[in-house]
Amino acid sequence: MTARDVRVPGSLDLELAWEAVSGVLAPTPAVPSGLATDALLKLETFQPTGSFKVRGALAAVAALPGGTPAVTASAGNHGLGMGYAAARSGADVTVVVSTRASQVKVDRIGAFPVRLVQHGDTYDEAEAHAMTLPGHYVSPYNDPAVIAGQGTIGRELDAQVDGPLTVIAPVGGGGLLAGLSMWARERGDVRIVGVESAVSRGVSASVAAGRVVEVEVGDTFADGLPGNLEAGCVTPEVIGPDAALTAVTDAEIRTALRWLFAEHGLVAEGAGAAGVAAVLAGKAEITGRPVVVVSGRNITVPTYTDALRSP
Repeated sequence: MTARDVRVPGSLDLELAWEAVSGVLAPTPAVPSGLATDALLKLETFQPTGSFKVRGALAAVAALPGGTPAVTASAGNHGLGMGYAAARSGADVTVVVSTRASQVKVDRIGAFPVRLVQHGDTYDEAEAHAMTLPGHYVSPYNDPAVIAGQGTIGRELDAQVDGPLTVIAPVGGGGLLAGLSMWARERGDVRIVGVESAVSRGVSASVAAGRVVEVEVGDTFADGLPGNLEAGCVTPEVIGPDAALTAVTDAEIRTALRWLFAEHGLVAEGAGAAGVAAVLAGKAEITGRPVVVVSGRNITVPTYTDALRSP
């Protein structure tokens, strides 16, 4: 596939995203946790769509020229965010998901005023199809407004906690980590740790190579994490060499889901618990007060109960 020409976001994008997001969403809580010394959990599970992805969607829709239709691909949570943004703004939005996308997410996307298209067996196939449809393509990760929108988590942390900080967050396509990296460079006393699935390490491979590279992608129940990056994706460049990248297994994520439920009474999806999994497994080097982004809660009841029962 030919690489799209995607602009690397800058400080103005972060400012515009903050205006768009803070005008709609209340700050999510940063709650004390026994996960590590002085740890905080940044609970994006409290978002109206159950995931941080609504931030990038609001920023992206706000950045569209008036009347421009939007089309996107999603593993679920970005589609929910775009649906929420469409409902608030009246924007014309089409969301493409794979036929294997989480059913709970597909059902919830369909409740919003969007065109919902299911295509392909994988996210990569859904993404490729979405790019053939008419409208402005809004990538869930490779888009300057989306990246800046995810970085608004950092703007909230500015008011919630003093530094120095180590902020630990999940990595799929890298939009969240890229946005947090932009904010961290502005703030100056923040270290970023990104947590991938052990079976899908496209971002770390691309950061190491200095260009987007394709990797083998295995199966994981954490459906927000796996997949290769779009050709020419800017997130590895925005993340850069300063962020630390690590990975966790499905078994470690299941342990994190059980820990969040037992210790905090919190429900999280697999990707949402990846940061907690890395800390519990000793895979995240902490050099400042740890803030772990619990990024989403949208998981089917059978998948969640199976995870809680796993040894």
